[in-house]
Amino acid sequence: MQTEVVFMDEAHIDEAVLAEAGRWIKQGELVAFPTETVYGLGGDALRADSSRKIYAAKNRPGDNPLIIHIAKWEDIYHICRDIPETAGKLAEAFWPGPLTMILKKQDIVPLETTGGMETVAVRLPGHAVARAFIEAAGGYVAAPSANVSGRPSPTLAKYVLEDMEGKIPLIIDGGPVGIGVESTIVDLTEEVPMILRPGFITREMLESVVGRVAEDRTMTEVLKDVAPKAPGMKYRHYAPKGNLTIVTGPGERVVDYINSACREAAARGKRTGVLCTVETMAQYRADSVKCVGTRADESTVAQGLYQMLRECDDEGLEVLFAESFPTEGIGQAIMNRLLKAAGHQVIQL
Repeated sequence: MQTEVVFMDEAHIDEAVLAEAGRWIKQGELVAFPTETVYGLGGDALRADSSRKIYAAKNRPGDNPLIIHIAKWEDIYHICRDIPETAGKLAEAFWPGPLTMILKKQDIVPLETTGGMETVAVRLPGHAVARAFIEAAGGYVAAPSANVSGRPSPTLAKYVLEDMEGKIPLIIDGGPVGIGVESTIVDLTEEVPMILRPGFITREMLESVVGRVAEDRTMTEVLKDVAPKAPGMKYRHYAPKGNLTIVTGPGERVVDYINSACREAAARGKRTGVLCTVETMAQYRADSVKCVGTRADESTVAQGLYQMLRECDDEGLEVLFAESFPTEGIGQAIMNRLLKAAGHQVIQL
């Protein structure tokens, strides 16, 4: 299969391309498209065969649920039941946007889409191209990130092509994404809403709308024998090809440790890399020093993280080290992704 890449950003909506994309989805094929978080790999959420194609294209475990993307609030009633009042409050506050809600599913949603579960993850994205594509595709698009499972999620279309060329007919290139980490996922099937995956929408933001919110312990632990309730909870994700270690502790000690470890790795003939911030970039000595953003605005770190991990692969870096970040606000999402990328390999100084 030949993969076509077509550019279309929010300022230049191309109805002809959207019509083509919609036809592919309705025929059971897959289309990659931009969202405000990362690029998604979309298929018809109400067709079991389409969901199976998504799992196959990504080499994704079949018990890892997909998120259904919708284009308007009222469509939620077609795929979800027993919708609590909290869902409406959260939608009013954060939709369209980077928030996914877990709700009980209607029978029309196949178990292939939900990873065999009776609940379904739903999101109304904030990206205008994404919503227009969903409408053209019939209104219900199942879409995980558009990468091979386990690799860093794509924030640029070129990385979608790298992983999906020859597997899908069309990639809609919307340019760089705005946020850079996947949506916050909150489970609304429990009495107390529970965050299953941190993202741009923080616990504090959620609690300002619905009161007390809990956090699932799989956000910081690896529980291999627990069925995942949402994407990204069980498996190693976002990982570069090189061996990544997170180093946490006082700033000067972190720099000294990483530089020493890079010297040792270089002596063994390994290519080394460091993920750091603008504040410390000049202090590191490695084959490649990657600035993911500034600590003065951690949203820049979220936006740059996956691209820097991909660039580490582009450069063939084998031994990688990353600074850690505080787990308040969006820092929680950054550390969640880093921990999974590193397989929870952390050096505490």
